[in-house]
Amino acid sequence: MSRIGRMPIAIPAGVTVEVAENNKVTVKGPKGTLERVFPAEMEIKAEGAEVVVSRPNDLKRMKSFHGLTRSLLHNMVVGVTEGFEKKLEVNGVGYRASKSGKVLTLNLGYSHPVEMTDPEGVETVVEGQNVIIVKGIDKEKVGQFAADIRDKRRPEPYKGKGIKYADETIRRKVGKTGKK
Repeated sequence: MSRIGRMPIAIPAGVTVEVAENNKVTVKGPKGTLERVFPAEMEIKAEGAEVVVSRPNDLKRMKSFHGLTRSLLHNMVVGVTEGFEKKLEVNGVGYRASKSGKVLTLNLGYSHPVEMTDPEGVETVVEGQNVIIVKGIDKEKVGQFAADIRDKRRPEPYKGKGIKYADETIRRKVGKTGKK
């Protein structure tokens, strides 16, 4: 049986989990509300201070959905209580980030500044000129927007210039050497 799928999800104080028909789950907490429709085959039960996910049979598809459903539910509960954040670093001479209102402006060595607007439910904070923090309650949206920002100028392997995650390591390459 799925080790992750079997584990119950503890519901912290101040969080409510409602399961409607067609497995539409609504999680309300201090930071906001998240909704998601899960596969109809999965059985989601909110019992007291915990949520339990069970599967109807041992088909490969059901086994796959079991762990996934539990993980997504757990991320929803964590999101409405603590929220999620990703830290990005801008490295390179003349590369910098600035924020005005909901618009993030990136100067990345192009002929024009790159402007990005914060999507619904996601907030960006700029610390100094080279650290961007993406925050939100939906793990998927936070991760996607952080990836979109990183895609504007990926880190290159020779000098390490570009936008990278704070916990990412860049595999460096040795540059060309002169001919003898």
